[in-house]
Amino acid sequence: MRLSKYFIPTLKENPIDAKITSHRLMIRAGIIRQTNSGIYTFLPLGLKILQKISDIIRKNMEEISCNEILMPIIQPKELWLESQRYDSYGQEMLRMNDRHNRDMLFGPTHEEVVTDIFRKNIKSYKDLPKSFYQIQTKFRDEIRPRFGVMRAREFMMKDAYSFDLNFEDAKKTYDDFYKIYFKIFKQLGLNAIAVRADAGAIGGDLSHEFHILAETGESIIYYDRKFEQLKDKITEDNINELQNLYSAADDMYDQSNCSIAKEEVKSHRSIEVGHIFHFGDKYSKALNASVTNKDGKEIYPLMGSYGIGVSRLIAAIIEANNDENGIIWPEEVTPFAVHLINLKPENEECAKICNELYSKLKAKKEILYDDVSGSIGAKLSNADLIGIPEQIILGPKSLKEGCAEIKNRRSGQKKMVKIEELI
Repeated sequence: MRLSKYFIPTLKENPIDAKITSHRLMIRAGIIRQTNSGIYTFLPLGLKILQKISDIIRKNMEEISCNEILMPIIQPKELWLESQRYDSYGQEMLRMNDRHNRDMLFGPTHEEVVTDIFRKNIKSYKDLPKSFYQIQTKFRDEIRPRFGVMRAREFMMKDAYSFDLNFEDAKKTYDDFYKIYFKIFKQLGLNAIAVRADAGAIGGDLSHEFHILAETGESIIYYDRKFEQLKDKITEDNINELQNLYSAADDMYDQSNCSIAKEEVKSHRSIEVGHIFHFGDKYSKALNASVTNKDGKEIYPLMGSYGIGVSRLIAAIIEANNDENGIIWPEEVTPFAVHLINLKPENEECAKICNELYSKLKAKKEILYDDVSGSIGAKLSNADLIGIPEQIILGPKSLKEGCAEIKNRRSGQKKMVKIEELI
């Protein structure tokens, strides 16, 4: 993509209302713009990153045979009355009426809708287990939205829902999601820790939050140091041990009641990016979503839900990958693999070589080509701000030597490479 044709409205200065690093950099790098309080437009660069994250999630959901669907954003009140959550969910739920004065709501979550789909289409134990997921917009009317997309009212989420015949099967499904979440976050270039959590408004008695370690995180988590040794080597034999290790988010941590010695507890600032729940027959029973078992009896499947904050992940990735000059995208989610920078587009020879280089490289990699006239300092500053992993910098001086400068954004290391080697 040529920068002259692309839309990346970068800013030199930090916005005064952005309090954390990711919020500042997402605005300055032209990733998002605020439309209303807690509501953001994702600009082209931001949308590409959302798509990269979503693609990684989709591949992993397919690995555990989870079916992708897309449920409606607007939901009828009646479903939430059946689950008895309509009044208890609170003011985070945005309620509305359609033109026929029917009570509707903008979905903060989709347990009711997916259970309704299940009860209308699945009647036999032979069709279990089943799990479904979507990547879709949610709305929760936060009383105090802040930190950009980290605590937004409208956000993108991957939410999955499982249906199993018995607890043994349901626990296996829960464990499948538990394991695949670590894999997803690792593929996103992130270091994740799972801590036991309160199920909150979703309900249930088995729940884990997934946190990304980041020095600027809004939470602090506490966990058994053994966790770091086990989490990258999860097996059927040690998953229960891993889930039962001491772990807690800051609101649930109490050293006086901690089950392990103080010196065995590690702590780190973190950002919550995922949450999984097992809640049994809470929704299947309330919505009468039963199946017939092998003995001909009606039973209620056991359910779980599994969320990942897709738009929040962009902020978490930036919080874990930045320096004083801007963002440093991990290769797994970078919007472009290469940033080709023509220092003097008005120079005929520079333009000729850069155009040829761009034509060759774009057939192999996603490339952003800065072909816009401007000061050299501004071009290089913008490149560091945007944070694409590899920069190829070419100007009249390097051209005289038949070379281009290659800069690694993460390490800052530079080297001169012959142009013919690149072409």
